[in-house]
Amino acid sequence: MTPEAMVRELMISDVRRAADILRPVYDASLAVDGYVSIEVAPDEAQDVDATVAEAKTLWATIARPNVMIKIPATEAGYQAMREVLAEGINVNVTLIFSPQSYERVAAAYCAALEERLTRGLSIDRVASVASVFISRVDTVVDALLQERLQSAPAAEAKRLKSLLGRAGISNAQRIYQRYKDLFRGKDFARLRARGAHPQWPLWASTSSKNPAYSATWYIDRLIAPDTINTVPPQTFQALLTHKPKALLEAEIAQSLAVHDGLRREGIDLPQILDTLLDEGLASFLRSYQALTARLAHKKGILTI
Repeated sequence: MTPEAMVRELMISDVRRAADILRPVYDASLAVDGYVSIEVAPDEAQDVDATVAEAKTLWATIARPNVMIKIPATEAGYQAMREVLAEGINVNVTLIFSPQSYERVAAAYCAALEERLTRGLSIDRVASVASVFISRVDTVVDALLQERLQSAPAAEAKRLKSLLGRAGISNAQRIYQRYKDLFRGKDFARLRARGAHPQWPLWASTSSKNPAYSATWYIDRLIAPDTINTVPPQTFQALLTHKPKALLEAEIAQSLAVHDGLRREGIDLPQILDTLLDEGLASFLRSYQALTARLAHKKGILTI
């Protein structure tokens, strides 16, 4: 086997086993919970046909109803996810950063459900989540704020410090507001009446990259109905001794103030979010290539 084929086989094996472990959760929740995700190869993120073909192959090979295929929110990804969802394949749309990107993802999901209805197909077991990345936003924005803090007078320094660690959360709050508008309103009501599940927001990249923030900084501020948080191991350990606080909706009024504050400082958040998508794709690809290279090295050693 090629190293690339070995990577896929290992991933498929792990995901299949995890799906089997979580199958009772999936069954008991009537297909609401208990999902496991596997991503398409990141080097195909800009190719619609290749993404759709691999999603279909992974879905058929794993053969578990509680699996989601991860497709990045690129220009090609919007079309690919609609085609895949219309085939009844569950999708985890990943690398969402901006509210505009989120709206296109939600539109693709609803369009796929509508297409299934026109084809006389059921929509009650089609599942999807919209994965929004959080702490990566603050890594970039906080660095820009820290630069300004070095030469800021006391009054301005206080204002700048109030923005630290808030950009990613504020962005997520705006996306959650759009979720409520789109999926709790009358436009989605007809699909819901036919059995459709809303496409829940999933908060990704929620570990605290800055040691100045508590381990649960992004957990407390992202708790709200109809949301999922993918918690890394170190954050999960912190949660075991922490009483969570559901602050997302309680702090929603701060969202606009944070965005206004960033604009006053000349920080172009939309441009940063676009750049982060490109960097996220590159990071996924580097990780994939590094794993493939390690397997190729080990294969070479074992076959000498």
